Amino acid sequence: MRVVMVGSGYVGLVSGACFADFGHDVICVDKAVEKIEALKKGIIPIFEPGLDALVESNVKAGRLSFTTDLTEAVAEADVVFIAVGTPSRRGDGHADLGYVYAASSEIAAAIKGFTVIVTKSTVPVGTGDEVERIIRETNPEADFAVVSNPEFLREGAAIEDFKRPDRIVVGLSDERARAVMTEVYRPLYLNQSPLLFTSRRTSELIKYAANGFLAMKITFINEMADLCERVGADVQDVSRGIGLDGRIGSKFLHAGPGYGGSCFPKDTLALAKTAQDYDAPVRLIETTIAVNDNRKRAMGRKVIAAVGGDVRGKKVAVLGLTFKPNTDDMRDSPAIAVVQTLKDAGAIVSGYDPEGMENAKQMMDIEFASGPYQAAEGADVAVLVTEWNEFRALDLERLKSVMKSPILVDLRNVYRAPEVEAHGFTYTGVGKTEEVTKV
Repeated sequence: MRVVMVGSGYVGLVSGACFADFGHDVICVDKAVEKIEALKKGIIPIFEPGLDALVESNVKAGRLSFTTDLTEAVAEADVVFIAVGTPSRRGDGHADLGYVYAASSEIAAAIKGFTVIVTKSTVPVGTGDEVERIIRETNPEADFAVVSNPEFLREGAAIEDFKRPDRIVVGLSDERARAVMTEVYRPLYLNQSPLLFTSRRTSELIKYAANGFLAMKITFINEMADLCERVGADVQDVSRGIGLDGRIGSKFLHAGPGYGGSCFPKDTLALAKTAQDYDAPVRLIETTIAVNDNRKRAMGRKVIAAVGGDVRGKKVAVLGLTFKPNTDDMRDSPAIAVVQTLKDAGAIVSGYDPEGMENAKQMMDIEFASGPYQAAEGADVAVLVTEWNEFRALDLERLKSVMKSPILVDLRNVYRAPEVEAHGFTYTGVGKTEEVTKV
C-alpha cells in the first residue's frame, strides 16, 4: 500500500520505517527541511536502538523515502497518518492540537480519490470529529474516512513494540476504512496480533486510559515505597508479592523517582483536563499527577538527607539524565527536578548520561562529565537516577577511590545494600530501611 506519514518525529519515523519493513511504500513528510535532508543522508535525529539500521535497509530497498512536499505525497496515498506533536498547551494543560489541525487542512487540499486519514498522534476524545470537519470544510469534494489508530510505543523498545504489539486499536465511523486498515496491518494480523476495532471516540480514549492506568501503577508503588521506609518493609518484595497476582501483574511496579518522558506527563494532564471539561473528573489521575510532581523534588531531598542534611558547597555526581534508559529523551525527566533541588540547596552538580548529554545541556546548567567515574571524581555523593546498563555493574572499588566520601544514593534500586556496603559505601535505596518508626 502507499502510506504517507505526516510528521517525521519519534512516532512518525519509527512507524514509517516499520510499515516500510512490512513491504508498504512509505513516504515520511516533515516541514523541517534540515530534518528531511539529514534523514536523506541517513542521519537519524533521535536515539532509538535499531532504528538507524531499519531506516537504512528500507531506504536502500526503495520502500522508504523522505520529503517536505506534502501535496505530492498525499495525492498518491491510500493511507495518510498524522503523527505530529501534541504537546501540553501552555496555560491550561490541554493537548495542543494546532499541528494536528494544520496538517488536516493541508492533507484535505491534496486528497485525490478515496483516502483513509489516520490520527496516530495521541489526541483527546473528539479530535477525529474535528479533523473530519476541517477536511470537509477545506475540500467538500474529498472522498475520505478519518480513523483513530493510537500508538503504544515504549521509547527504547519501539521497534519491538510496533512489530510485536499487545494489540492494534482502530477506531472508525466509516466501514470502508476497516478493509484498508486491515490491509495496512495485515503482516501483524497474520501473526495473530489482536486487531481491535472500536468507535473512533472509544479508540481515542483507550490511549489515554492506558497511559493513565500505567502512571497510576508507578505512583502507587512509589507511595508504597515511602510507607516501606517508615515501617521497615522492602518495597521490592512488596512489588513481587503483589505482582504475582494475575489481576495486578508485575509490570510498572518498580519504585523510583517518578515517571517522565514524552507521554505520561502530558497524557495524564490532558486526560484530567478533558474529564473536567465533560464534568466527569478523574480524581485518581489528578492525584497521580500531583504525587508524581512532588516526588521528583522529594528525591532531591533524599539525596540531601543522605549526606547529613546539607549539600551547600558539596559535589553531587548524577548518573543518568534521561527519563529512562535506551533513549536520549530528556522531556520531564526526574533528573531535571532532582538536579534543580540540589542546585537550589547549594550543591555543585556533575552529571553523565550515555545518550542524553546534548539534550541535557539545553535543560540544565551543571558540569558534564565523560563517564560515570569522571562525574564522581571528588564527589561527596553519587546518585543513580537512570538505570542504564552501564551503571548496573559499576566498579565500586574504583568509584570509591575517586570520590571524596563513599555515599551512594540509588533511586532505581539497581544494587543491593549488602554488596555496596561491603565496599565501604553508605547506601540509600528507595523503599528500603532497617529503621522502624513505632506507632
